[in-house]
Amino acid sequence: MQDATVSEVKKRLEHEDPFIFIDVREPWEYEEFNLGAKSMPLSTLMNTASELLDHKDDEIIVHCRSGARSMQAKMILESMGFTKVRNLTGGILAWQTQFG
Repeated sequence: MQDATVSEVKKRLEHEDPFIFIDVREPWEYEEFNLGAKSMPLSTLMNTASELLDHKDDEIIVHCRSGARSMQAKMILESMGFTKVRNLTGGILAWQTQFG
């Protein structure tokens, strides 16, 4: 699926549109600043992805600091059969640049 932009995700969060939102940064990064996504660090994703099995065909948007780790997470989830995974382009850095 096509990646998501920070503008799109911000609007969807404001309108409470349904999607699964996952932050794949490490816990200390999540504590410093987060967007309210479920914390599932990339380093543990292979072991914790089973928590998402009920959402294999639901839209999942993953994000990290810059978009690199979340792109890896997207590929991991897709390889496990998740069908609608999107990466937040630019991650937290893009969010903070655009929205402060």
